[in-house]
Amino acid sequence: MSPAPSTSPAHLRSERHRAPLLWLLLPFAAGITAAKMLPAEPPVAALLASALALAIAALPVIFFTRRHAPALAAIVAALFLAGAANYEICRARLPAWDNLPPREVRLTLRINSLAQQNSASAPKARPSISGLARVVASDDRKLDELVGQPVYFSLDPPRNRDVAAQVIRTAEIKTAGMIEALPRNASADSFEGHLVAAGMNFHFSDGSICAIAAPPSAAAVFFERMRARFSDTLGLGLQNRPRETGIYRAMVLGQKQEIDGEQTALFLGSGTMHLFAISGIHIVVIATGIYFLLLLLRLPRWPRYLAAIATLWVYVQITGASPSAVRAFTMVAILQSALMARLPVNGIATLAFAALAMLVARPMQLFSASFQMSYGIVAAILLYGLPLGETWNARWVLFRDVPKAAWTRTQHVLSIAHRYFLGVFAISVSASLVSTFCGVVYFRLVTPGALFANLLLIPAASLVILSGFLSIISGLAGLAPLAMLFNHAAALVLVAMQKLLALAVGVSGMSHSAHFDPQWLGTAAFAALLAVMLCGYSQKWAARRGGFWPPIALIAFVLLALVRYD
Repeated sequence: MSPAPSTSPAHLRSERHRAPLLWLLLPFAAGITAAKMLPAEPPVAALLASALALAIAALPVIFFTRRHAPALAAIVAALFLAGAANYEICRARLPAWDNLPPREVRLTLRINSLAQQNSASAPKARPSISGLARVVASDDRKLDELVGQPVYFSLDPPRNRDVAAQVIRTAEIKTAGMIEALPRNASADSFEGHLVAAGMNFHFSDGSICAIAAPPSAAAVFFERMRARFSDTLGLGLQNRPRETGIYRAMVLGQKQEIDGEQTALFLGSGTMHLFAISGIHIVVIATGIYFLLLLLRLPRWPRYLAAIATLWVYVQITGASPSAVRAFTMVAILQSALMARLPVNGIATLAFAALAMLVARPMQLFSASFQMSYGIVAAILLYGLPLGETWNARWVLFRDVPKAAWTRTQHVLSIAHRYFLGVFAISVSASLVSTFCGVVYFRLVTPGALFANLLLIPAASLVILSGFLSIISGLAGLAPLAMLFNHAAALVLVAMQKLLALAVGVSGMSHSAHFDPQWLGTAAFAALLAVMLCGYSQKWAARRGGFWPPIALIAFVLLALVRYD
């Protein structure tokens, strides 16, 4: 089904939003991008001084001349320079290490996050412990410049089980190994590119964890215990279904190490691997479940709001507080706060505010696959998917010639189902446009069938996540039989999902290996797609300007002219 020509009805609810924050977000993000692309680090002091001078110069122009165009240009330029300076400050690289060979060091690291290992996959060997950390001390005073540097570590675990149990987030560990500087820039589809996008400056490996320098915080210990308890609850009654249990835990708790290689290839080849990253769909489903649970408890309005936000934050922490989960939580919290304050809910403004806050705190996120896919997909849904769905529903109405008062119950049901399908399909189209570019850039895959796969699997995954939430609540309440019931229901859905994907992946043309050459073409095409959507939205997708067709035309041109198929 292709988009109908836009009639751009003036009453579309999705086209009434304005987002002045985009004037702050876009130049700030452009400055971050420019700083990353430069071959050498620009002087931070000069960038900040120039940004401050431009901002100060804009003030008298606004107050005395009221000429907004020059003032706006100065503010945009100031934000561009501020974005570049913020990138350099947060990246804090040591250029002097670029030409040094790997060397053996002893460091004390504070763990920020861990990539959990599945010991079942390597029963005869101790799996390494890997994650992201920050250097807090060095045994060699000549290496004091490493203190404060972010590193990715992959080390052998301690032999003492009591010590190994304390190797969790916030713990400080004494280590010995080989450290190597990461490049300033790296290919986005490489492991080094993933680390650089996460803000890492060094790779620390070929060593071991020697001791615990400082134990983890009480909160981190609590979150880890709850994660283990939730994981056990999700496995109740599914002892004979290890494959479904692994997918179940990955989808509800983000434990992607539970998925085997065959399952990874299945979901990756169908363009549905995003279902295992704790992000928007997970946070929204869990937030909805928490809201209705608290509603049943009849809590007053404000206590219910505070309890919902706190509970959702605990869930995010239990799942590891991945950047995608924190971003989704931030957006949901902003929306809920706006509703509580009885302010108009503006999805685009909320998205812009959340993205700006994240980039100020961690500008390197801009180059990560999860940031681009999560914010890009949400932006596409708001700018393109919702207006397209509303246009379709306004254009194709069932039983148009029959008065609604005369409709039968069957006609009401068919009308609701028809409107729901058009809305969901439009959202799937918009999400697929973004994932097409990101799939080529980060996974070297084009998945034409992802549109239809996601159309079926996203609702199914929502049911699985909701079943997991209800199972966890039942487990916490001591109702193990009820938890087993929800687990079996989720397992049935997961079996159906895997069989459907196995059939889909077997269809010729479901996925193709492809890449951009040079790779920056993919990032440029992705930015162009969002720009075209923003322009179309600002013009209310007017038919005289091409309606909803320009983004699809851009996708077709890129896939035919710029993508290289292997």
